[in-house]
Amino acid sequence: MIHKHCIPRTIKKNEILLEAGQVCRSVYFTVSGAFYQYRMHDIDENIIDLHIENEWFLNYTSFISQKPSVDTLRAYSDSEILELTVDSLHHLIGLSPVFFQLAKLMQAPALRSQFFDEAMTPTEKYNHVLEHRPQLLQKFPLKYIASYLKITPETLSRVRAVY
Repeated sequence: MIHKHCIPRTIKKNEILLEAGQVCRSVYFTVSGAFYQYRMHDIDENIIDLHIENEWFLNYTSFISQKPSVDTLRAYSDSEILELTVDSLHHLIGLSPVFFQLAKLMQAPALRSQFFDEAMTPTEKYNHVLEHRPQLLQKFPLKYIASYLKITPETLSRVRAVY
């Protein structure tokens, strides 16, 4: 049922799905390819989240509040996605309250971010990625992984040297 309400899209490498300052009005499912969400800090991209095949993603804060995003969503590679707009989502919720359960899926990245960024050591963060999202290590360069883990590339190299 969700698939019927999604818009299939082909996205080119480096294409922006959501620019900082825009309001997030869609939820995306990655069929193929990879995306990253970042916030500019001076001249550097501070990676907020990484998204790969078979994952739903969005800018949660902007989507829920319907306020401008402070982050940008960009394609890391040529990709195929399914886009579910907020209007389509409201339609689905009108058909069945079970679609409210999608909100739990959408909330996960926001919860991960706070826990990940504040409570774990670099080694724990890396182990978490190895256990739960090892595909990230095949899709993204170590510079992106380090930024996502909120550690320096040098610290990531030291942590990886143990393995």
